Amino acid sequence: MFELRKLPYDTGAFGDFLSAETFSYHHGKHHQTYVNNLNNLIKDTEFENKDLVSIVKGSSGGLFNNAAQVYNHDFYFDCIQPKADDSCDSNLKAALEKEFGSFENFKAEFIKGATGVFGSGWFWLVYKDGKLEFVSTSNAATPITEDKIPLLVVDVWEHAYYVDHRNARPAYLEKFFSHINWGFVAKAYEWAVKEGMHSVSFYANELHPVK
Repeated sequence: MFELRKLPYDTGAFGDFLSAETFSYHHGKHHQTYVNNLNNLIKDTEFENKDLVSIVKGSSGGLFNNAAQVYNHDFYFDCIQPKADDSCDSNLKAALEKEFGSFENFKAEFIKGATGVFGSGWFWLVYKDGKLEFVSTSNAATPITEDKIPLLVVDVWEHAYYVDHRNARPAYLEKFFSHINWGFVAKAYEWAVKEGMHSVSFYANELHPVK
């Protein structure tokens, strides 16, 4: 059985970026519902004792949607931190500058791409075959199904920001960028380079050990 992951920070410490009320709904209700649905859907099936990434990559329909949303939300909640911080690891920053021309251009393209996601979905920075790229996914879709390794993601479903920013997605994205947990992103990049897709399973299995 899967359990809702614990958040590594005080949900009341994000200032005008995200309120405790948002976390109460987003983590406490939406994320919890995906976990509950996943547990109900895998019961007495071939997926019952499989790890989260195997379920995501091997399922379809409602089972995929809920498993993928557990993973997507897990990753999103690790990509943010209460303290505003724009310090980026030198190795990661060099890779971003190589791919996007400058760190400033990376930020501009990230916010532009996330703003342009139609409807509900996610906007990702991923790594594959030595290359960094942006990926936009709709609804529950996740880049790990294409063996692309997530490094950073922003949730652009309205439930992620509506309480605090209403329908002003660009305002939410500006705040998001200033609250990125660059230490987590740098570690994801480091392990992506070293271990490839194994790093994705390692991350998910630390949060959801197979019992």
